[in-house]
Amino acid sequence: MRRSPDAPSPKAGPVTLAMVARRAGVSPQTVSNALNSPELLRSETLERVQRTIDEMGYRPHRAAQTLRTRSSKLIGYGIRPSAPGISAPVMDRFLHALSQAADEAGYRILLFASPPGSASLDGHEELIDLHSVDGFVLSGTDRGDPRQAWLAKRGIPFVGFGRMWSGRQIGDWADVDGASGTDAAVEHLAALGHRRIAFLGWPRGSGVGDDRAEGWQRAMRRHGLPVRGRRAQSVDDTSSARAAVAPLLDAGATAVIAASDMLAMGCYQALRERKAAPGKDVAVIGFDDSPTAALLSPGLSTVAQPLEAVGRECVRLLLARMSEPGAPPERVLLEPSLVVRDSTPAPGS
Repeated sequence: MRRSPDAPSPKAGPVTLAMVARRAGVSPQTVSNALNSPELLRSETLERVQRTIDEMGYRPHRAAQTLRTRSSKLIGYGIRPSAPGISAPVMDRFLHALSQAADEAGYRILLFASPPGSASLDGHEELIDLHSVDGFVLSGTDRGDPRQAWLAKRGIPFVGFGRMWSGRQIGDWADVDGASGTDAAVEHLAALGHRRIAFLGWPRGSGVGDDRAEGWQRAMRRHGLPVRGRRAQSVDDTSSARAAVAPLLDAGATAVIAASDMLAMGCYQALRERKAAPGKDVAVIGFDDSPTAALLSPGLSTVAQPLEAVGRECVRLLLARMSEPGAPPERVLLEPSLVVRDSTPAPGS
């Protein structure tokens, strides 16, 4: 039997909606309409698209077939190893908040493994084909993340917990204003009388880390306080943080704002190695309000993320996108709050 020149070879990958659109001479949206809303097309266009689908043996995603007619009530969420700047306890709390908000809306979260930094999106595609999920919630978003563009191209609803940290924003997202949190931390310390306030963060290029560093820098300049020589960089573990904060302490910092509670714990260790007392000789503020923060001695002042509100916003944005696929993207930036404990006394107290 003679094969059409546009048909895939036996070794080729599966026929995609975009391939059908190219051969039929229409847009991908027209092919989607032919599958889901044929009443929107002229009869000759519909006939041409359906003939092309048959000739090429296209097998549409179950989600694409049913998106407008019924709902699986399933939302896909890929479990990825924690990225720098987001600790596991934080993501556990977010997932609980997300699941609760989804339950209240009549949906269930379907979890699947999603490796970090991988260009492969097989997990998402398989979930679409096998389970007909209604949409996805993405976390661990970062520069060069392929998921948003991949899902948008296929018309699959999604929402991100976190910005894309690049010039071109795609889709809806809800995020926490990290810069506002570190700004508030500087305000608190400055009101206590601190003037030599240092920042311990991650290497430049981390979207979350740069955001938190920007808030510290903005508030310091607003108060006329020097930032030069007051910033150190570390990976997110206590041993690296302990080494990185040493030059800040040598320079006479009376307070340190850390980009995470993990970094703040490294600062505690560095102070104790110097026979200095955290929360007495040097004030320390962390970020994330992890379960450990309240258990440290002294209790760690920290910036708490409103994770319950983020979970609710993610579900709201995703349901809105499902009901109105063509609506303009919506982005929500939520304010964190400063939790004051014993680690932030006035200087010299």
